Amino acid sequence: MSLDAEWAIQWVRRSAVVVQEHRDALTALDTAIGDGDHGANLERGYNAAVARLDEVAAAGQAPTTAGEVLQLVATSLITTVGGAAGPLLGTAMLRASHTVDGAQVDGAQVAQMLQEAADAVRLRGRAEAGDKTMLDVWQPAAAAARQAADRGEGPVEVLQAAATAAHEGAQETLPLKARKGRASFLGERSRGHLDPGACSTALLIQAAADTALAAVDQES
Repeated sequence: MSLDAEWAIQWVRRSAVVVQEHRDALTALDTAIGDGDHGANLERGYNAAVARLDEVAAAGQAPTTAGEVLQLVATSLITTVGGAAGPLLGTAMLRASHTVDGAQVDGAQVAQMLQEAADAVRLRGRAEAGDKTMLDVWQPAAAAARQAADRGEGPVEVLQAAATAAHEGAQETLPLKARKGRASFLGERSRGHLDPGACSTALLIQAAADTALAAVDQES
């Protein structure tokens, strides 16, 4: 099977719910090593994205491709999410949108979408693996997705592989010393804390996988 614009729309809606559910936990993580506003900022961004989707749908201009959905999300995140998260996630979504601009999205395209997102975060944030940022989730997720796609697996399986790697990547930020952002000011004291951006990214990728699986269940 393949995915389409409706999958992307539902991914945004599910992401908004997931972010709301984890807002306080994300804020607590960010309070320990950052500004303490990551959960609230991300919630505002995804609520704005959902509101924008509702607006264009009411006007009869609903997105027809997953790429158009991601472009809408990118704009919402960049304009409403404060700190580094908005520009980083927004740029990731914007660059990823160019790989899923057709009516259908297959496993290889999902893998490329995640790789483009990872590359965007690396370039925009000037980060590398191990810097204790959301890149430590995007990169392993993209690698796992590529391996699954190379095995000929479909988009659901590719996203599930990416989600598993994403959660592992988030947990692996715990012992790392932050080298980017406000957390880097803490130096060695940043060790022993999960990176909030990594954790939220893992939640968003899991939401993508869960949405794809739900779409399959509805078809069967």
